[in-house]
Amino acid sequence: MSAPSANPSIAVTPILEDPDFVALAKPAGMVSEPGLGHRHDSVMNGAMVRWGDRLRPLGEARDHGLLHRLDRDTSGVLLVGLTAGGYDAIRAQFEARTIRKRYLAVVEGRPPRPAGTADRGIDEVRLGDMKVARVNRRGGGRPAVTRWQTLGSGGGRALLEVEIETGRLHQIRAHMADLGCPVAGDRVYRVDLPPNTGAAGRSRGGEPLALHAWMIEFVHPRTGKPVRISAPIPESIRAAASAAGIALPAEVR
Repeated sequence: MSAPSANPSIAVTPILEDPDFVALAKPAGMVSEPGLGHRHDSVMNGAMVRWGDRLRPLGEARDHGLLHRLDRDTSGVLLVGLTAGGYDAIRAQFEARTIRKRYLAVVEGRPPRPAGTADRGIDEVRLGDMKVARVNRRGGGRPAVTRWQTLGSGGGRALLEVEIETGRLHQIRAHMADLGCPVAGDRVYRVDLPPNTGAAGRSRGGEPLALHAWMIEFVHPRTGKPVRISAPIPESIRAAASAAGIALPAEVR
């Protein structure tokens, strides 16, 4: 794909800017990169306005700097490489699964245990207008590991810190639904209703998806020192927790 076009109407918010990479605060509702129906309104279209002279030379082989992706309805930290060396070194950590990715999620109900691991494999299938993850209960599928820890509960919901070892499509959402506690506001992975995969569908009750890519940790590509970056907690997460009477722990406020 050619380099994303620069769109000055798409605002991007840097959390940390380094000579080799930039960490952006991706808002919920915005896709990470251009695609069908979103050729000019992705995070990368906005990033091209400020860093285009550094991203374009990285070329298609390096996704013009985009190091990973977040679901459209998921907010949080998104990493973009600004140099070939920076991109390659961080991307290698993604491939080696040494990067630590931690999320916050408000879920319906509670997981079966306060803390645990979901490790059923995931298959990608197409339903309706979108590709979705299907948890494979027969021992197959692509390996997927999701760990959770309950930070608080109340009002029929729980606030979880979730860490993923793999980065499969919709992994957290699919695993949580498989455990019987879907992410609040998820219209696709639901326990009591069939998946809504129509392109024009909305979250159940209009509530935003309560999933936030809170923190990412990796080794600096040049210095070798550990880097920890966290994205501010969005109002949607605060509201989902508050509505259930759950107080955010001090470490995530």
